[in-house]
Amino acid sequence: MRRTGARPVRVTPPPVTAGAWAIPRGLIVLLAIAAAVVAIAGIKAFAGVLGPAFLALMLTVAVHPLQRWARARGLRPWIGMTIALVAVWLILIVLLGALVLSAARLATELPDYTDRVNELLAGLRSRLADRGVDSSQIRNLLSGLDVDKVVSVLGAALRGLVGVLSNLIFVLVLLMFMAFDAMGIGRKLAVVSAMRPEIAYALEVFAVGTRKYLIVSTVFGAIVAVLDGIALWLMGVPLPILWAVLSFITNYIPNIGFVIGLVPPALLALLNSGPTLMIWVIVVYCVINFVIQSIIQPKYVGDSVGLSVTVTFLSLVFWSWVLGALGALLAVPLTLLVKALLLDIDPTTRWVSALIADTAPAALDDDVGPASPG
Repeated sequence: MRRTGARPVRVTPPPVTAGAWAIPRGLIVLLAIAAAVVAIAGIKAFAGVLGPAFLALMLTVAVHPLQRWARARGLRPWIGMTIALVAVWLILIVLLGALVLSAARLATELPDYTDRVNELLAGLRSRLADRGVDSSQIRNLLSGLDVDKVVSVLGAALRGLVGVLSNLIFVLVLLMFMAFDAMGIGRKLAVVSAMRPEIAYALEVFAVGTRKYLIVSTVFGAIVAVLDGIALWLMGVPLPILWAVLSFITNYIPNIGFVIGLVPPALLALLNSGPTLMIWVIVVYCVINFVIQSIIQPKYVGDSVGLSVTVTFLSLVFWSWVLGALGALLAVPLTLLVKALLLDIDPTTRWVSALIADTAPAALDDDVGPASPG
């Protein structure tokens, strides 16, 4: 090794201030991860209570403008509370009632398709036998296909709807209490804004983003539901109203909602009229739902809530794992709530919002020039 003769440069650490003490950054990261794991485990353990509570909170935030509208017109606060409460109650009851009645009708009609399923299985066996598949292999392959199992699964789903009804009662009662508390939320936020403006800012960002997301999802969901219902009715698929309501509800599930809403009507079309109608249902759903829900709607959702498509999909996976099916429906609002509590509440961490947003903020677009080479 050749020596250059240059004296080595010695880097001296900064002087330590007397009495100063700081936790190492690595330890802070580890403590934050440990706290997050404990919090997630707690949420998952109490998902049966926290899920409906989160749903009631989102609905309260969504209908709060009705209370402000009533107050702006000189009406008493309790009148605005009653209007908002009745509106959200009617929406929940109508949606759940349509699902329960249609699912009950489906449960009574499904056993009539037993002969049709047997015909389809017989045709599948003959095709496999013509292609040289051994009969024992065919028997093993089709042994798990049984209409009775499908009916039992449907019965379990109906019993799950009864459980949803019990949760619905809890949600309706909680909505009443939250709507009552919301009558004075304006004065409370004014006090918070005067004492802790950053907290008030974070809560306002969460509320505005949640309302925008719910409005966009509701509008596009209604469009998709109407188009799906009309298309299924014209094609002769049974229970088009049920599948239209299902399309509306699954529209709140980002990215993969239309796939969940596609499977039941496609299978019923197969049982009712054969594979040709099933293919047509899949094509129609892909044209309507995929274009609207997967191409057009994410653009508006990203612009309204400030979340990229990747973050939205990851939030769907995470909250579905934590809270189950309700977590899939509330994935975006819950992510906005976490973002408000962890990022928007602290000015030093708001830069993360620019990284997880669908597009860069306009202020940054104006200020950031072309990147320098290298």
